[in-house]
Amino acid sequence: MRILVTGGAGFIGSHTVLSLLEAGHDVTVFDNLSNSSRDSLDRVEELTGRRVEFYEGDLLDLGRLGSVFQETAFDSVVHFAGLKAVGESAQEPLRYYQNNVVGTLNLLECMTDAGVHQMVFSSSATVYGSSEKVPLTESTPLDAINPYGRTKEQIEDILKDMGAADPRWGIAVLRYFNPVGAHESGRIGEDPKGTPNNLLPYVAQVAAGRREKVTVFGNDYGTEDGTGVRDYIHVMDLAAGHIAALNFLANKTGVFHWNLGTGRGSSVLEVISAFANASGRSIPYEVGPRRPGDAAVSYADPSAAFADLGWCAQRDLSQMCADHWAWQEANPLGYAGQR
Repeated sequence: MRILVTGGAGFIGSHTVLSLLEAGHDVTVFDNLSNSSRDSLDRVEELTGRRVEFYEGDLLDLGRLGSVFQETAFDSVVHFAGLKAVGESAQEPLRYYQNNVVGTLNLLECMTDAGVHQMVFSSSATVYGSSEKVPLTESTPLDAINPYGRTKEQIEDILKDMGAADPRWGIAVLRYFNPVGAHESGRIGEDPKGTPNNLLPYVAQVAAGRREKVTVFGNDYGTEDGTGVRDYIHVMDLAAGHIAALNFLANKTGVFHWNLGTGRGSSVLEVISAFANASGRSIPYEVGPRRPGDAAVSYADPSAAFADLGWCAQRDLSQMCADHWAWQEANPLGYAGQR
């Protein structure tokens, strides 16, 4: 198939592009490079020996986006593009709604005009909000508690309405938990611009000497060691979930939802310890106050993805940390450090 990947130069996008190419698909990437690097796709081409067609552009530029659909006939779209920092979304909600929701509306308009009715959408476990009932299943009520999560929830509603209005649509909504790790080659990985918003890339930068210490937000939760527990999933397992979703949609229509997680939670201190073991480096940390809105425990029930897609996560936390460190150690300054 010829697949358009929006946001395909980013962390999850680049790893999924690699997996799509290895599965024999032809890939076009549309990315504004606001939080990604063109170098990631150059390295994907090196690793796969296959070409990635690339267009630099923004989903808010309807004319630019429309021209891509006019130039190439796509069979499917994998939609990653969007702003994703929870804290920033609370400070700049209008920017998040415009970028994520309006950008998706533009994409759906272009797809409709071009007669493309298949999409795999990058959603998030943030749509569940601070639900204290775990594990989280696809039937857990949606109740996002920040603008970022609400943009994902609103897009899910839009996609449901699209599927109800036109039976030609086949849409897979994938609710990610906490993507980490890197490709085993160490050639592509997570390269956040500025201060990392997520735990593991921050820990990795501490191990690499780029940052002094990790702040642990709260150690008085009702968990085994008092720190928050999350479901971390290797980015290559996540990429495999997209391949499985595309295969599922090959002969089906409708709107489907799946959690992509391991089904196991790891605490902040467990992650720090596992990364110290993987890197052979000390990871200093200090305990700070809880962050508002943080749940004590959040992890997936991924059984529906296994039942419907035959997919389950294969890599454990130690592998996630080892692969993430291999990337960080080889690329201490990210893509900017090696051209």
